[in-house]
Amino acid sequence: MMDAQTWRVGCRCLLLLALVGFTRSEGMQSCEEVRKLFQWRLVGPVRGLPDSPRAGPDLQVCVAKKPTCCTRKMEERYQIAARQDMQQVLQTSSSALKFLISRNAAAFQETLETLIRQAENYTSILFCNTYRNMALEAAASIQEFFTDVGLFLFGADVNPEEFVNRFFDSLFPLVYNHLINPGVTDSSLEYSECIRMARRDIGPFGNIPQRVLGQMGRSLLPSRTFLQALNLGIEVINTTDHLRFSKECSRALLRMQYCPHCQGLTFSKPCMGYCLNVVRGCLAHVAELHPHWHTYIQSLEELSDAMHGTYDVEHVLLNFHLLVNDAVMQAHLDGQTILEQVYKICGRPVRKPTQSPRCSFDGSKEKHGMKISTRNGEETLANRRKEFINSLRLYRTFYGGLADQLCVNELAAGDGRPCWSGEDIVKSYTQRVVGNGIKAQSGNPEVKVKGTDPVINQIIDKLKHVIQLLQGRSPKPNKWELHTGSGGGVDEQLSGDCDDEDGCGGSGSGEVKRTLKITDWMPEEMNLSDVKQIHQTDGGGTLDTAGAGCTAATETMALTLMGALMLLPGLW
Repeated sequence: MMDAQTWRVGCRCLLLLALVGFTRSEGMQSCEEVRKLFQWRLVGPVRGLPDSPRAGPDLQVCVAKKPTCCTRKMEERYQIAARQDMQQVLQTSSSALKFLISRNAAAFQETLETLIRQAENYTSILFCNTYRNMALEAAASIQEFFTDVGLFLFGADVNPEEFVNRFFDSLFPLVYNHLINPGVTDSSLEYSECIRMARRDIGPFGNIPQRVLGQMGRSLLPSRTFLQALNLGIEVINTTDHLRFSKECSRALLRMQYCPHCQGLTFSKPCMGYCLNVVRGCLAHVAELHPHWHTYIQSLEELSDAMHGTYDVEHVLLNFHLLVNDAVMQAHLDGQTILEQVYKICGRPVRKPTQSPRCSFDGSKEKHGMKISTRNGEETLANRRKEFINSLRLYRTFYGGLADQLCVNELAAGDGRPCWSGEDIVKSYTQRVVGNGIKAQSGNPEVKVKGTDPVINQIIDKLKHVIQLLQGRSPKPNKWELHTGSGGGVDEQLSGDCDDEDGCGGSGSGEVKRTLKITDWMPEEMNLSDVKQIHQTDGGGTLDTAGAGCTAATETMALTLMGALMLLPGLW
């Protein structure tokens, strides 16, 4: 099937040619123009086609008292062409909307993938610069965590509660061996596994794992639903682009578009009222999408507006490494208490001195994405969403006015011009014009609409479901929680109010105020060696980032000072 542009250009040429021989059927002497147009449009053989008008007693739809240029086989081919023409017009009318949604769905996914990589790089740099001895051992856990984040965002059945807890479980043995009880590394994998399993009982990282889980829930779930909703929007358009027309509709389309050809009226167009009756009848079930499509776009807009702060996946991902740093510092400061608790649960290890692997962070890797970059405020995910929603808002009534749009822009004759009424060329259409939707078709004089369309009903059900998800994802002003069901899956629902421990601001948390700067600023180096000349009161030794010659008291002072400095970005 040829594309719309080729069809329009070619059809105009032939129709202009046909205009020269345009006459009323009673004066028609030849079927030459009808034959030419039939052959060009339908790529059908001209053998067997009438050379001149004749009676057509075998015609089923294009019945006329006057002589005709059509045969029964031509009528059958015309009916196929009429359906194809309507599908082509439908696809042309929705092409801009489909492109808008599909382009932005792909762009949002690509942006999220970039954010995930950047957040992973931030976390890797934190360990390479600040906790160098742990960096290589932590690399696999960091990579696994952000892989799970991506899988969840893009629709996979993974449990955020599980991958958040798994990350902090794997982090605890590293912090214990390198900061809490440093100097030598345990030789027993079983002992490290015991420490890992004890993390949730000991709670070495305070409430930070719960804060991470809360922030991930509030940001990942809405973003995941937003992407799912965009993909459903594309599915809705694909469904209506390839609509299956009923037998009654096909006959009505044939009568409207090609029956005038049989009388030699190859240049005629249907009257506006006639076109509206036919197309509103054919698209009656599609018009039932209107209220749901309108609500779908409105719900997308509401969710997009609500996705800011700790509901903004960009903010949460790009600040994740700061919470990890806070967690490590918390465990280090409570080291003595944690050490005693580990001894009670896992006993004292049999140990041997071991050289810890260092972070191999070379310049070439930094040039290929590991270096933390500044972000332009105009390029944020939130701004892209806003621009998209502003464009999508123009299509809220798309399905409610689709039939009217097709007749006005593509199919019907202009006001005041002679037009095809379904039987003859007239000055105006005198039949009653019905409205849109199934209920309005009971009095349609051109198309009988029967029953329901199961395909449209199915897509309406999907729209209703995603609308419920979108409206449930809009914090007003509730917060997201991740509830694990008995089957191990994630029950996504709202509960409670956002408190300070979730990082939502307030007197008890300074995290939001300092982390909001992350998209514009991030120190490229955060080595403990940058905290210059920190001396012990009794020894005066300078702190060594590699751990050699570094006492617990010195590291504690440095970590505490670094945490204080991080609260004041202006000092850097």
